[in-house]
Amino acid sequence: MAENGLKIKLNHQLEGEVPDLETQRNKISECLGKPLKKGDTWYLIDSQWFKQWKKFVGYDDSDVSSVKEDEVHPGPIDNSALYKDGSGELKDRMMDEMEYVLLPQEGWNLLHSWYTLAPGQEPIARKVVEYGMFMKQCKVEVYLMELKLCENSNLEHCISHKFSKDDTVGYIEKVMKRLFDIPENKETRMWIKSNSNTYDYLSSKDTAIEDSIICQGQVLVIEKQNDDGTWPRQLKRTTRSYGTVSGINFHSYDYNSGGMGKVQPGLCGLSNLGNTCFMNSALQCMSNTPPLTEYFLKGKYWDELNVNNPLGMKGEIAKSYGELMKTIWSGQFTYTIPRCFKLAVGRFAPQFSGYQQQDCQELMAFLLDGLHEDLNRVKKKPYIEVKDADGRPDEVVAKEAWENYLKRNNSIIVDIFHGLLKSTLVCPVCSKVSVTFDPSCYLSLPLPVRKERQIEIFLVKLDASKRILQMKVTVPKMGCVQDLCEAVAKLADVQADRLVVTSVYNHRFHKIFQGDEGLSNILEQEKMFVYEVAFTKNSNYIVLPVCMRDKRLKTGMSNYAVTLFGHPLLVSVPRYDCTYELLYNTILRNIFRYVRQPNSSEKWWIENNRKGFNGEVEMSIEDNSDNDQLRYNPENLDDSDTEERRTRPPNLFTIVQVNPYANVEVEKLKDDGKPLKLLDHTYFAIDWHPMAKEKFYDEKEANEYVIHESVNTKFSQKRQVIQLSDCLKLFMTTEKLGAKDPWYCPECKKHQQATKKFDLWSLPQVLIIHLKRFSYNRYWRDKIDTLVDFPVRGLDMTNYAIDPHHGPATYDLIAVANHFGGMGGGHYTAYAKNKETQQWYYFDDSSVSSASEENVVSKAAYVLFYLKKPGTETNPSRKEGTLVTSQNGQSLSNEEDYNMDIH
Repeated sequence: MAENGLKIKLNHQLEGEVPDLETQRNKISECLGKPLKKGDTWYLIDSQWFKQWKKFVGYDDSDVSSVKEDEVHPGPIDNSALYKDGSGELKDRMMDEMEYVLLPQEGWNLLHSWYTLAPGQEPIARKVVEYGMFMKQCKVEVYLMELKLCENSNLEHCISHKFSKDDTVGYIEKVMKRLFDIPENKETRMWIKSNSNTYDYLSSKDTAIEDSIICQGQVLVIEKQNDDGTWPRQLKRTTRSYGTVSGINFHSYDYNSGGMGKVQPGLCGLSNLGNTCFMNSALQCMSNTPPLTEYFLKGKYWDELNVNNPLGMKGEIAKSYGELMKTIWSGQFTYTIPRCFKLAVGRFAPQFSGYQQQDCQELMAFLLDGLHEDLNRVKKKPYIEVKDADGRPDEVVAKEAWENYLKRNNSIIVDIFHGLLKSTLVCPVCSKVSVTFDPSCYLSLPLPVRKERQIEIFLVKLDASKRILQMKVTVPKMGCVQDLCEAVAKLADVQADRLVVTSVYNHRFHKIFQGDEGLSNILEQEKMFVYEVAFTKNSNYIVLPVCMRDKRLKTGMSNYAVTLFGHPLLVSVPRYDCTYELLYNTILRNIFRYVRQPNSSEKWWIENNRKGFNGEVEMSIEDNSDNDQLRYNPENLDDSDTEERRTRPPNLFTIVQVNPYANVEVEKLKDDGKPLKLLDHTYFAIDWHPMAKEKFYDEKEANEYVIHESVNTKFSQKRQVIQLSDCLKLFMTTEKLGAKDPWYCPECKKHQQATKKFDLWSLPQVLIIHLKRFSYNRYWRDKIDTLVDFPVRGLDMTNYAIDPHHGPATYDLIAVANHFGGMGGGHYTAYAKNKETQQWYYFDDSSVSSASEENVVSKAAYVLFYLKKPGTETNPSRKEGTLVTSQNGQSLSNEEDYNMDIH
């Protein structure tokens, strides 16, 4: 049925009921350029289907003007790949453009009217919502918030339902009335049920979910009023005072609701509000950073709030964080629910406002920066002119850079976490050396692991008698196509410079890669063919891409059905002296393994021709005296040469120049003995005589291939233990800037691929080390699970700091953020050392348990927190109690309670 429906759809398109392809692509192009506007509806479409549609309509080829054949028609819109198997739920952490594309309502309506939707599927419609409080950003809300809904009379029966963050409490109430058969005019009340069986009253019906205390996965209860105007029973509710975040009222029990009971201060879990384990992990690490937590517990942040800082968050991040720390360290709760903090973060950082899994380190970086700006002691930042070193001593330049930095940035975060990095750039042309010193809040260390991937390829050897060889090659992830060629050459005993790498789709070349292209452009699902060609690229020969087509008239119609089949070919011919006959014979030599040559006595082109082929109408190719296929049809023979032409066998196929999709004929080649005009980047197709394909083309043999032993070899990257010292050394290794990230040389007056080197100049009191386990771009994602061995006690960083006046610097580990799982989401937890008990604990969302020091070092370790040991000095240039003064004369230091000799 689906196949018949597709044919009907194609016939309708041919008959003009659907706009022509140029109109289609123009209309959709206009829709794709539409800006996001709050309240609009956009639709998700599977990227593979959309990519096929673009090919079908020639979206990237302005020359395409004819209707495409059935086989490249995209068919009904099919979004099944966007769902988890059998669950009806969207896959987690899908990436825009990679897994799906977004189309506004007008575009969706057009595509749906032209192609329909696959049976059993519903449109995936999503609203455009605004994120952020002060810098509004519009974004399509791909993932909705799931809530559990129930009636007060039956709290055990919950119905899951998804809502947009723009939906109001009143809208939720309407949905609940409908689900629980409550009359619309019936008075009701709405409550949030917490884990401790307390209920938070939702008084404002006009408040959007985004602006409320409603979080992912929560239970909402609807209560009906009795007929006499009373309520069934008074739900147990908290009656604490209210607080304000960004002008919105919240119950102060947002933090205090949780597991009641006396516990060791600091051993308070954090409830998962819906994929917020990344946030909980970061918060537990920072909570167990003694100098920062002491600062907040003593309330000193109230004196240093900088609510007028345009780069800050109006003091809301600092206030919200401070309240959370007081709850965690109160010793009154086994766990707490960080709703207020989550909401405050989401308002100022739109990327964290939803309920998708995010990166723990990115949240940590935002929080450190947000706290710094909210608590910046500098009220008016002066203009500072950045000066180049110009050969001055490092000590002078470093001191100048740090003093200038403090004139604009001075906070508890700077006091505790900021060190100084030396950056050296050297121009490869004029040898200009540029030295700068930049503050750093954490170190992101690369892991010295050779990042590799396996790519499955099908090798088509030059010897046409050999079957295709299926094999797997191991290549560097950040390598180029030439690396792939060399890997194939080693395994298959061929010359790397005679290999051409291609991506094949629908029996034609989807892409032909250049040797310097990055392997990251090759998707995991692509079908890769590597061809051995006869001549190198710099010779007087040209390599032509050729695909095979079956072209015949449709029954009862005047147009043709063109179907691609078999494997495409790359053939090498002389660039300037190639005739039609030479090209024909070269192609024939490339396919002789699965194409039988007809006997001289066979009259195969006349057999059954009168009655038509396979029951279809007679073959009658366009009237062109240069086309050999005129000899197919006896109706075209005239009396004078009937016998000669009847006895002269036609070619098995004719050759035409086509567009890259092989669905539009650009030019018919003439068999006149003259040299063909062959240019790079031209494509050809061979149109088989239908009876020749039937009689001489062995489809089974054409598709046979040999499996190389590499296919069954288990892929191993030989992961071994990495020492933290190796990561530090790699971080400080000189590297060359990428071609897309050059440096502007002030001497050459142009961008250059300079060499760059980082050095640690001075170290902070708390050293945060981020292990760069994740690597991703728009084509692939990966995580390195190699064990990094790091010391729990006595990390000696003395020799890494190059300031000649730097004293000993030894650190002890105080916290670790862990990540389990792969790139698709995974789970975050934390280990942390309690500052009062000096014991290690494991934090897994709301759960807190004792931990052994031996378990802290694991393959899951992602972010490390180290505290400088007492008695070691990280930078004697800034002694304890030193005051730095801003332009308005205000003291910028508040260090009487801490050992802040850190810079």
